[in-house]
Amino acid sequence: MFKRINRLPIELPKPEHPDPNAASAVQELLGGRFGEMSTLNNYMFQSFAFRDKEKLKPFYHLVASITAEEVGHVELVANTINLMLTGSTKPDDPDKSPLSNGTDKRNSYHFIDTALTAKPWDSMGKAWTGDYVFNSGNLLLDLLHNFFLEIGARTHKMRVYEMTDNPIAREMIGYLLVRGGVHTLAYAKAIETITGIDLTKMLPVPSLDNSKFEYARKYEEQGWHRRLYTFSDNDYEEIALIWRGSHPDDGSKLEVVHGTPEGYPVPDLPAIDEEFAPGISAEDFEKIFKRLKDAANIE
Repeated sequence: MFKRINRLPIELPKPEHPDPNAASAVQELLGGRFGEMSTLNNYMFQSFAFRDKEKLKPFYHLVASITAEEVGHVELVANTINLMLTGSTKPDDPDKSPLSNGTDKRNSYHFIDTALTAKPWDSMGKAWTGDYVFNSGNLLLDLLHNFFLEIGARTHKMRVYEMTDNPIAREMIGYLLVRGGVHTLAYAKAIETITGIDLTKMLPVPSLDNSKFEYARKYEEQGWHRRLYTFSDNDYEEIALIWRGSHPDDGSKLEVVHGTPEGYPVPDLPAIDEEFAPGISAEDFEKIFKRLKDAANIE
């Protein structure tokens, strides 16, 4: 079972201005082939289908715990896109075309389909597909796939980082570059445990390390690159048999943290009247609230 916590792993900046075209580029990091929807669903279905869980417990725990973190990454990227789209339109009379701004933007779906919020599609509006899920049933093959999936995700994050200087996008990408590096290293160490081959000698791929990115550097300074979370109160503790030793970049000690990061509040998106979202006025809310109180016999 999954336990949901109403927090984001990091605090996202408040939007200073709308940036819908950049939000379209960030969509690739959500619904593209190497986006967070892919990392989540690859690891999730591998964990669901994992065989010999008891015998291979450390590897099962690794894939399962990273799965849980990826759920939060999907939420983080989605909220980044939501904030970047905030303010893209203004309320007005319907006959004055208050959504006309959307006709000039790269992804009109944001204006037509989702009321200025994210959806699991890529930067060109192509929907994410389960065809991106790889689950061979062979542990070593799946771990190798995951290693290269994380490298592909890292490459796309770096490129989108270079496409936009939007502070919300860069805050999110900087954090995910560091956390994705953790997952890449974790899969490399798992492969080394099985085969004896040190894949860390291939890292980082691309060859630019995270410290070159201003928004990633601070997260490494805070130690996010050396911590792997269980994302569970009592389970998945045997990741410590794989996530141990020192970090290949700076020699810092790798640490398993039981539970989850402390987190930060999830942004509360304002109403967009011209999009009829959420479509409940203050007067409607008063009526709903009264019905709820009456049903509960609350004075």
